[in-house]
Amino acid sequence: MQVFTYSEARQKLASVLDKAESSGKVLIRRKDGRTFSLVPEKTGTSPLDVPSIKARVTTAEIVSMIRKERGRARPWTATTHSRGRE
Repeated sequence: MQVFTYSEARQKLASVLDKAESSGKVLIRRKDGRTFSLVPEKTGTSPLDVPSIKARVTTAEIVSMIRKERGRARPWTATTHSRGRE
């Protein structure tokens, strides 16, 4: 953990923030001896968040493929979908 003076931290704020991010914590010491810690905030992301993919497949094509694999090859249309039928 690195300790910066108040003047150093003020002059080199970007590098102090980078150091805090890489090491997890830095200290800033004032002339009167008081010490303050700078700790990066944790992100609120879920470990289940995954990046999406870009596929050039329409919803109708996906539904048709699933129905074909399930043995129900009836074509999918927007009207049957909007009425709540499978």
